[in-house]
Amino acid sequence: SRTPRAGFQRPAARGRIVAMKIATWNVNSIRARLPRLLAWLESRRPDAVMLQELKCVDGEFPFEELREVGYEAAAYGQKTYNGVAILAKETPGDVRRGLPDDGAEAEARVVSAVVGGVRLIDVYVVNGQRVGTPAYEYKLQWMERLRRYVESFDRTAPLVLAGDFNVTFDDRDVYDPKLMKDRILC
Repeated sequence: SRTPRAGFQRPAARGRIVAMKIATWNVNSIRARLPRLLAWLESRRPDAVMLQELKCVDGEFPFEELREVGYEAAAYGQKTYNGVAILAKETPGDVRRGLPDDGAEAEARVVSAVVGGVRLIDVYVVNGQRVGTPAYEYKLQWMERLRRYVESFDRTAPLVLAGDFNVTFDDRDVYDPKLMKDRILC
């Protein structure tokens, strides 16, 4: 699992800009990475963290351990490779799990909440397997659904969309461009 990235500035009351540190991290099993996550939270103290690939259901999510280091969580858990969560120093408000048109069998890939007056949307985008396959077409359809969801929010209010998109911009974003050519991420 890679080191999380952070940084955002939100507008504050009276026209000032106030720094808000937001990180995103594909944690690849929150239970396996919990000691590392807790140590990182205590040393870096971001305002909010958006986690993907929790690999646990809500009942197994470490809410209490996170509270002990000063974070509340909005989690949307699921076994296997899914699950997303937003951690924050304050209790996340207006929590929404999933996309509005998700069916009963939907995977846990989107959670959103308001933290510090900013709408955070945490996503773990569908993988898509190989370009040209039905799974890839599903990914494109899922991303269109995500676009509509993001556009449903007030465009004048601060919003951050972050997470693991399973997409690369160019060869700099993958460890082996020859191996990855025409594969799921490229």
